[in-house]
Amino acid sequence: MPIIVGFTTKPEGQAALRHAVLEARAHEDSLLVVHIGSATHHDTESALEDDLAAARRMLTAAGVEHEVRQLATREQPAGVIVDLAKELDASMIVIGMRRRSPVGKLLLGGSIQQIMLDASCPVVAVKAS
Repeated sequence: MPIIVGFTTKPEGQAALRHAVLEARAHEDSLLVVHIGSATHHDTESALEDDLAAARRMLTAAGVEHEVRQLATREQPAGVIVDLAKELDASMIVIGMRRRSPVGKLLLGGSIQQIMLDASCPVVAVKAS
């Protein structure tokens, strides 16, 4: 059963990827790394491709069986990740989250909250260091 990790080029996405590698090794699972959408307004398509290539190299060096998918869709990222987890019978979902203020902790980001509520498998939320 794969572990699905939501990948972004931001520090929280990198933290999620690193944690997902640890989980994959511990549980002898494969990883499905998913980036949804195109490059953000801070990145170029070329920079995004470089980051995805770096993620592939890191996963190969870590010896973790993996697949990296770049999905361009108009659907909400949370719904795509939850649907993939159900379709693939994922063992868990790993997502990154930003550090939040005390008030922000009460209200998680919309995507994170939706994944945590709708996923049929465990969800691990990782903060960037």
